[in-house]
Amino acid sequence: MAETKKEMATIYIFGKKYDVPAELTIMNAMEYAGYQLKRGCGCRNGFCGACATIYRIEGSNDLLTGLACSTKVQNGMYIATLPFFPLVKQVYDINKIKPEQSVMMQLYPEIYSCVGCNACTRACPQELNTMQYIAYAQRGDFAKCADLSFDCVMCGCCSSRCPAGISHPQVAELARRINGKYLQPQAQHLLDRVKEIESGKCEKAIQKMMKEPLDKIKELYNTRDIEK
Repeated sequence: MAETKKEMATIYIFGKKYDVPAELTIMNAMEYAGYQLKRGCGCRNGFCGACATIYRIEGSNDLLTGLACSTKVQNGMYIATLPFFPLVKQVYDINKIKPEQSVMMQLYPEIYSCVGCNACTRACPQELNTMQYIAYAQRGDFAKCADLSFDCVMCGCCSSRCPAGISHPQVAELARRINGKYLQPQAQHLLDRVKEIESGKCEKAIQKMMKEPLDKIKELYNTRDIEK
């Protein structure tokens, strides 16, 4: 029986032309083309945000974004990857700041320069309503900002398209930290376990575990009792 011929797609990676199987993701297509990926491929099996990619389709001027691990190639795709995007990350002590609206003004005042263009939302590969969670951050509604940004993978695609220079992932991270530290009910059993670990109660068990072979550790993990 004759082997079915694979459908191919013509793509351009950093300006160089390649013909690759049309069913591949951008990440797989780059490897098919001979690229050895050492950065920007942290997960391979989900979302980690390490393979942010910008691309255009021949015949269109729209600049699109996606994650290389989950975006399929298209014929006439021009690709450039972003191993990281230089987000502005302010330094602060979560134990000293207060859960008040003013903290955003002090640390990330650029969010108040948002022009409402919604480019951040359109760029998000996780399809988050990015502009809306920034609006919550502006109002000091950290719980809603944290909830709406929960699936952010810090890829920076939103910030790469923002004319106001907002570091959306870092703003969202601050909101989630404030929400977890000050607004959400604390889990007492978790606090108790942290105290046990800090007191050294688990040290002997940890040291014993570290001496076990990897296969044994995997077996213990896969057969562990899972709380319902």
